[in-house]
Amino acid sequence: MDSVLVIDDEKNVRALLTRILSQDEVDVHTAGTGAEGLQLADEVDPDVVLLDLRLPDADGMDLLKTLRARRPDTAVIIITAYGQIPSAVEAMKHGATDYLEKPFEPLDKLRLAVSRVLDEVKARREIHRLHQLQARQYGADRLVGESDATRQLRQMIRQLAQSEAQTILILGESGTGKELVARGLHYEGPRRDFPFMEVNCAAITETLFESELFGHEKGSFTDAKATKKGLMELADHGTLLLDEVSEMAPGSQAKLLRSLQERVIRRVGGTRDIKVDVRIIAATNRALETLVKDGRFREDLFYRLNVIPISIPPLRARHDDVLPLARHFLREMNATFHKSIKGFSAETEKMLMAHSWPGNVRELRNLIERLVILATSDFIEPAHLPQPFGVPTDGATPAQALPTMGTLAEVQRAHILQVIQRVGGNKSKAAQILGISRQTLRKKIEAG
Repeated sequence: MDSVLVIDDEKNVRALLTRILSQDEVDVHTAGTGAEGLQLADEVDPDVVLLDLRLPDADGMDLLKTLRARRPDTAVIIITAYGQIPSAVEAMKHGATDYLEKPFEPLDKLRLAVSRVLDEVKARREIHRLHQLQARQYGADRLVGESDATRQLRQMIRQLAQSEAQTILILGESGTGKELVARGLHYEGPRRDFPFMEVNCAAITETLFESELFGHEKGSFTDAKATKKGLMELADHGTLLLDEVSEMAPGSQAKLLRSLQERVIRRVGGTRDIKVDVRIIAATNRALETLVKDGRFREDLFYRLNVIPISIPPLRARHDDVLPLARHFLREMNATFHKSIKGFSAETEKMLMAHSWPGNVRELRNLIERLVILATSDFIEPAHLPQPFGVPTDGATPAQALPTMGTLAEVQRAHILQVIQRVGGNKSKAAQILGISRQTLRKKIEAG
């Protein structure tokens, strides 16, 4: 039930407000002094406080400031007598939501005012709850992994999220989790309470780019039936992710550069600049320096975006993350598809570790999703793995396929060579996967 706290030294006013507001199934608490009001506020956690500015033991303005400091989620409506409007206006500057004049006539106006503020409080708290939920869903902890690179990445996200950094560049191959990093940068910091917007630069034509990012005024072109805010304006105080920024057309690059330099935008067909406070996160899987040398990306825009670069290593460079990620995705897919797969066999885990993962984390996630959907046993076994994990195709090279005939030493040597190939020639990693020392591995290769 919604709750309201009335702090007023007039007994008849407290009685009237209790009677009127109780008609709307509101739980009403009353206090005759400032000290009693503060104590009740701590005890009952009201949604709204109706506060008289004139109290026998406290200055109403000071009490307002105390309430706002202690209970920022609680709305305060000022009760004023005739002639106290300037004081009420001053109270609004210090955080009061509204003010009501005595006598409360008509009484329906009182009920409507309180009802409106209660709705605002509930809406604000729901938004805060959703933001907290998103923070858990997209925070730095969502970057699963135990490698040093992933630990450092989580720490960097938390540090940058709390900073005033307005331009960040995320570099990484497709499937490494650039969008997840961008969302972490948004939801780990104070910008989480404002919008996170994103746009795929490769999917916007140059003619639409300006309208999409900066908006347009009504009548500025044929289809402009109404004024439209652009993504940068909608993301004010929040974050805008420019995904695949390397694919942006040259004309669009120039327009983006101006907005980054001056932190202002101008709608298409508009005549005034609009100041925006938006963190720009650009992401790409291409080497921008190479594109600059080739004349396909503006050098000045590159330096503007490259203020704080974050490079995400590919999954093949952080093998310590493979199994934690696989187990994480297994739990996730079990819940999604109502399965109860217990885990991976030891041999399957070795094969997952040996794979080079050209599609990175996205490839691993998609694989686990497929395995869980098709699974009929408690554990994921090697036989469940698709190519290139299972038996090679007819076109496989001798280094990829195990011989079907031959001595035990030949079979062992072929298997060792296959593992070495799958870990990119890293013999130490191959020995770790095979459960032997590097010296033993070398002897078995030479023995063949």
